[in-house]
Amino acid sequence: MSRIGKKPVSIPKGVTVTVSNHVVTVKGPKGTLTQDIDRDIEIEITAEEVLVKRPTEQIRHRAMHGLYRSLISNLVKGVTDGYKKDLELVGVGFKATHAGNILDLALGYSHNIIFEVPKELKVTTTTEKGQNPKIFLEGSDKQLIGQVAAKIRGLRKPEPYKGKGVRYSDEVVRRKAGKAAGK
Repeated sequence: MSRIGKKPVSIPKGVTVTVSNHVVTVKGPKGTLTQDIDRDIEIEITAEEVLVKRPTEQIRHRAMHGLYRSLISNLVKGVTDGYKKDLELVGVGFKATHAGNILDLALGYSHNIIFEVPKELKVTTTTEKGQNPKIFLEGSDKQLIGQVAAKIRGLRKPEPYKGKGVRYSDEVVRRKAGKAAGK
């Protein structure tokens, strides 16, 4: 039995969970999220928790069991607390500014990069003297925040020699020795 799949997902106050036509809908103070569920997986909703059950011990059912329990748990956490991702721009002359959901990035290329953040997310930027510019992403959808943060990071990945580039604030970049270290 899946250790993750058999744990119930507790439903906090102010959150409603419904299932119709294999689509789970979670409504809460931070919005509404939906997730399609495999037709073989059963969802049982009680007053204060959600249980995910599988019909057989097939490999496919066992794989889906823990997956959908985790996805439902992420939906519930997203509509109650929300998710955050912080990015840091390391490099001389690297800048980030925002106007609404339009992000203007100067990453050392010949032109600035204009990046449009989806309207479901809230983006803020800070530039303090003596510190690297930071980008903060907030929203209720964990998958969307991770995807947008990965796209922004992909515009200029951190390189291993000087460590310049866009990185997550908790990311550790392994540094390499340059040519001089080989002699």
